Amino acid sequence: MKQTILVTGGTGFIGSHTTVELQEAGYNVVIVDNLSNSKIEVLDGIEKITGIRPAFEKVDLENKEATEAVFQKYPNIEGIIHFAASKAVGESVEKPLMYYRNNVVSLINLLELMPKYGVKGIIFSSSCTVYGQPKPENLPVTEDAPHQKATSPYGNTKEINEQIIYDYIHSGVNIKSIVLRYFNPIGAHPSAHIGELPNGVPNNLIPFVTQTAMGIREQLTIFGNDYNTEDGSCIRDYIYVVDLAKAHVAAMTRVLEANADAIEYFNIGTGQGNSTLEIVNTFERATGVKLNWKFGPRREGDIEKIWGDCTKANKVLGWRADTPLEEVLRTAWKWQEKLRADGIM
Repeated sequence: MKQTILVTGGTGFIGSHTTVELQEAGYNVVIVDNLSNSKIEVLDGIEKITGIRPAFEKVDLENKEATEAVFQKYPNIEGIIHFAASKAVGESVEKPLMYYRNNVVSLINLLELMPKYGVKGIIFSSSCTVYGQPKPENLPVTEDAPHQKATSPYGNTKEINEQIIYDYIHSGVNIKSIVLRYFNPIGAHPSAHIGELPNGVPNNLIPFVTQTAMGIREQLTIFGNDYNTEDGSCIRDYIYVVDLAKAHVAAMTRVLEANADAIEYFNIGTGQGNSTLEIVNTFERATGVKLNWKFGPRREGDIEKIWGDCTKANKVLGWRADTPLEEVLRTAWKWQEKLRADGIM
């Protein structure tokens, strides 16, 4: 019998791609999402790719009773992949309490319900933000790199949630967890049936790039040209969302089947950094589309440069992100063209 996985935030960008990979790996998937930053039509895209429409429940995980009702309705859930969270750095600076309530309470509710309903393990969607701005000698960052004070409330919720999971497992509860600290997910499924579609103005770079290329946004602003990097713009480790999704399948297999430690941590990235300006130039080269862009002032909460050492995930999970950047950016543009063709954007 297929194992059933609960994917919270499963109609979101990473959640939808992970649902596809889980289904293609033979898992049953139940999606929980409150649709605050995604659309129900994502389920159509998932079904087109896999031929399977995942079960869906519109639930706000801050509501413990509503969350428990999901476990009562689907008693065979064996694992959870927890994506559901508010995730915009800038917005978190403006609305910190909303971020703490949404991101911390939802995790606590899930953790409390896991032993009661026999759920074996949880994959937590963490972030490289827990490393803050690493010191030069700690680049690329390994899982053992010291954690710096978070530069935003969003980043702090990831740090707090990691500590909550550690403390809960350390208390002796019979569950396992893998914490995946990922870098910057980009791109879209090669079918163009699912991709990144934030509500309103995008907070992430690539949707703003593709929307500017399409003429939806008048101009792209690169925040800061005076950082201590080769071209003055910030450096990030940009990972293809499909590669990232496959890492979650590998992690879930390990949690459910391997005789692994109760809690493990993995960096999920490409292992190399690209500057914002490099992304813009590579997009233009990959698609043949010129972007209207300018430099603007630095943005509060942004980290200057970070990229990951992903050797541990490569070896232990047997996983690697190896899709070329130009190919990844072409999938993002193909997705944007599909949105235009469908009259969505």
